Amino acid sequence: MAQINFGGTLENVVTRDEFPLSKAKELLKNETLAVIGYGVQGPGQSLNLKDNGFNVLVGQRKNSPSWQKALNDGWVEGENLFGVEEACARGTIIMNLLSDAGQIAVWPAMKKQLTAGKALYFSHGFGITFNDQTGINPPEDVDVFLVAPKGSGTSLRRLFLEGKGINSSFAIYQDATGKAIDRVLAVGVGIGSGYLFETNFKKEVYSDLTGERGVLMGAIAGIMEAQYNLLRSRGHSPSEAFNETVEELSQSLMPLIAENGMDWMYANCSTTAQRGALDWKNRFRDAVAPVFDKLYDSVASGNEARITIEANRQPDYRKKLEAELAELHNSEMWQTGSQVRKLRPEKNE
Repeated sequence: MAQINFGGTLENVVTRDEFPLSKAKELLKNETLAVIGYGVQGPGQSLNLKDNGFNVLVGQRKNSPSWQKALNDGWVEGENLFGVEEACARGTIIMNLLSDAGQIAVWPAMKKQLTAGKALYFSHGFGITFNDQTGINPPEDVDVFLVAPKGSGTSLRRLFLEGKGINSSFAIYQDATGKAIDRVLAVGVGIGSGYLFETNFKKEVYSDLTGERGVLMGAIAGIMEAQYNLLRSRGHSPSEAFNETVEELSQSLMPLIAENGMDWMYANCSTTAQRGALDWKNRFRDAVAPVFDKLYDSVASGNEARITIEANRQPDYRKKLEAELAELHNSEMWQTGSQVRKLRPEKNE
């Protein structure tokens, strides 16, 4: 494990150079990795592990859409695809990749299969950190750790197939066997992480929930809507409003930021854009800072976890959620976006 200087702070980081795939496979050669859940992270992590040569199987509720997806992806019932409880029984490292609500529902059955020496793996600190609400309290004689890819399971799989990797955090909550560090790093490399950086369960879930509700999804969607609505109200066409709000950001500027950072993106824009961005950046920062403070406090207090758990317990939650997503989908801005995407030129045209 190397220490890397990030902005003046030394952090523990593990790269594939110091922890190669060959080492990971050797460490886990006698382990069976049981991926439980085939929704958001399950497909990407399980398929990457299988392609990397690990002994992996999938556990999923039978006759569900996700069960059918697993079959379509090449998993074979009775060979490497089983019901949840049987998969847990067969696995030595149980990779709990169910949704947060799903983890609560399945926990009693899963806990029965957590015999001494096994490992319980997560990709999110939610269930453990908020165990007063989830009831997820692992036995003391099993390892408990996480690897959290900093992106969707779809991105994890896509980058893997491109020969790349997505950065992941890792954390150890309980080291019952003395092998937890080797196990967690080996799984992290096996699923296709670009590099792994150290955190703990609480920090992972606090940053994750803040990020999802903030810059990654909630804040950016809200800011986009505000600018789009402003431009429309001032007489701009839907196409112009969308291109200036979303298309230029996603297709032109974000790739520049990903390549070399925000300063480099600024340097590659016009002097007019630079001046205006620098003049207005701090105003936006100061305007939203109080909102972020409230958001983080809501996460740290457990309030966001409570809201999520209570919502998922409602019998009509899925129907209500679909209605909210449909409202987003059917809004003028995103219907315009659908047309804009159709007008993008085909590659190599």
